[in-house]
Amino acid sequence: MVGQTVMRIVRPCFKPDHQLAVGGTRDGLLWYKDTGRHACGDFSMALVQANNLLEDASQVEAAPLLLSHSSSTTFVGIYDGHGGPETAHFIAQHFFPNLKKFATEQQTVSVDVIRKSYAATEEGFLNLVRKQWLIKPQLASVGSCCLVGIINEGVLYVANTGDSRAVLGRLERGVIKAVQLSAEHNASIESVREELRQFHPDDPRIVVLKHNVWRVKGLIQVSRTLGDAYLKSTEFNREPLLARFRLSEPFHKPILSPEPSIEVHKLCTEDQFVIFASDGLWEHLTNQEAVDIVNCSPRNGIARRLIKAALREAAKKREMRYSDLKKIDRGVRRHFHDDITVVVLFLDSALVGKRFYGGPLLSLRGGDASPSASQVSVVLCAREGFGEFEAGGSPVQ
Repeated sequence: MVGQTVMRIVRPCFKPDHQLAVGGTRDGLLWYKDTGRHACGDFSMALVQANNLLEDASQVEAAPLLLSHSSSTTFVGIYDGHGGPETAHFIAQHFFPNLKKFATEQQTVSVDVIRKSYAATEEGFLNLVRKQWLIKPQLASVGSCCLVGIINEGVLYVANTGDSRAVLGRLERGVIKAVQLSAEHNASIESVREELRQFHPDDPRIVVLKHNVWRVKGLIQVSRTLGDAYLKSTEFNREPLLARFRLSEPFHKPILSPEPSIEVHKLCTEDQFVIFASDGLWEHLTNQEAVDIVNCSPRNGIARRLIKAALREAAKKREMRYSDLKKIDRGVRRHFHDDITVVVLFLDSALVGKRFYGGPLLSLRGGDASPSASQVSVVLCAREGFGEFEAGGSPVQ
């Protein structure tokens, strides 16, 4: 009865020129969507789990971003969580709706719209931490890097907090060159340590070398994140938060920043593809190595191929066979590599600057399986303006 009622409501959403490209395949700790179409060409997406709980989250969206415009937009989000999966999942649920809200208000996509989307997502998660403080105080110690890419009217916006990375494959004099588009915020980088010291001149221990790894306050490697409330406000630096997360000395301004670095790149015919990936990939592959693999391989399954190349390097470092590494279960696997998420966007120059979008709607989360017909209906209705829903059918909070 409920199903029939839902179908009567959503049936008007179905139109011959609207399809929804969704779903992927799970194979043990690996999940992949070997090929699909986004607003500007083909894409490939894959992830592999290493942690006991998958801490990475990700999404690819393709549709008109503004309800009043028909211009094509592609959105990619890579959310590399730490301390738990909650912040990454929260970002995956709320960032894109926040982006749509601010883009609609300003009737454009801009650096300001992206900054507001980061700020709103951050504040939303901190409010969640406050609401659950007495029943789940450990939420205050959970955070996530947040890398997003937006292609709108021929312009690529890349925003980042943390150390995930976006790398462009550009054709220069017949050779594909790697061009890193995202700035990284990791204390292993001297300029990041200097930035922290300048922002905290009265704290001689703002960055500490611990076990040969530079960490902010000796706790965390990244200097910009979403979440990590215990390093954003003193209101969370107290019981019932576990003692190992509480700082002994008070602080009067946020230690970590949620402010993203944002790059704006006008796409041209020489730009062939963009690789978006969490830090787990870049621990084992250089920018140029990753670009060469994409350039020399078939498009179908290329994200999965990049993960396989990284895992082979991880196995080699531990002097073991790749086949043996694949047998190691989650949790223990984290001793060999991190969770890895990869999205490769291929850029069709004929579609990059197209102002009118007639392609398939796309709403894909990393780890999603193929949805039921009712789930497809709900997403289609969301795209048509009947309300914002997630692919699982739950209203966006």
